[in-house]
Amino acid sequence: MKNLFVIDLHDYEDNYSVYRRPSARGIIIKNNKIALVYSTKEKYYKFPGGGIKGDEDMRAALIREVREEVGLNVIPDSIKEFGSVLRRQKSDLSPDTIFEQENFYFLCQTDTQMLGQELDDYEKDAGFSLRIVDIDEAIKVNDEYHSSDKFNEIMIKRELKVLRIVKERLMRLDK
Repeated sequence: MKNLFVIDLHDYEDNYSVYRRPSARGIIIKNNKIALVYSTKEKYYKFPGGGIKGDEDMRAALIREVREEVGLNVIPDSIKEFGSVLRRQKSDLSPDTIFEQENFYFLCQTDTQMLGQELDDYEKDAGFSLRIVDIDEAIKVNDEYHSSDKFNEIMIKRELKVLRIVKERLMRLDK
């Protein structure tokens, strides 16, 4: 998959161990709007998706994560690679460890049936809900987002940059 960009804070030593947590994320366009996860607590948007478990296939992880986070069923034949973002920074959970996350973004479509969310406790605490919004609204909200939690701050800056790339590509397709 083509790399879109890299976020590397270089806030770690080269001899640190590396904890890798790849993820799959869905880009779902519906009627010229975008389906995103909204955190009612933190007031940000993110693409639905999450960690790839063990030897799980990226596409299977995408389907599972979109279903869990927003209650939508991804149509498997609609999945198309969009690009990846590599994120590296010092872990905030484990000393002398680099947190490395390759985020694999996929364009995909979902069927119309809405199912319930299956959120983890931290997702419930963040107030995750499905929002289908104008992409400019999501960009504006994420551009104004600030947090004392450096981990969230970097995640939302990543999502903001991907939203801008998605918008740019969609605008080119409309011409």
